[in-house]
Amino acid sequence: QVHLVESGGGLVQPGGSLRLSCAASGFSASSYVMSWYRQAPGKEREWVATITRDAGSTNYADSVKDRFTISRDNAMNTVYLQMNSLKPEDTAVYYCKASRSVPRIAYWGKGTLVTVSS
Repeated sequence: QVHLVESGGGLVQPGGSLRLSCAASGFSASSYVMSWYRQAPGKEREWVATITRDAGSTNYADSVKDRFTISRDNAMNTVYLQMNSLKPEDTAVYYCKASRSVPRIAYWGKGTLVTVSS
């Protein structure tokens, strides 16, 4: 059975850091592009970052560029999101997504809550 389980969320003060993890099971994440998305209260889900299958390329939303870093460990079937210099506007539920285009498949985790507040 396919699962994506996010962890590492919590309450952090502005300027602080958190590292999110997304553990995949039931499939080989190395065959999938991995992404992080987030959804703030009252807002639509938005894309945060993506990493290619071999970790050769990463892309970030402008709002998190130079503060967040996406990485992956294919041997551990896990993807990470290192979040630094956190701001209150980063408060959201963060979701992990595994996707591939041939065949077209997408798996989502259930999310982990990040709250940035003093």
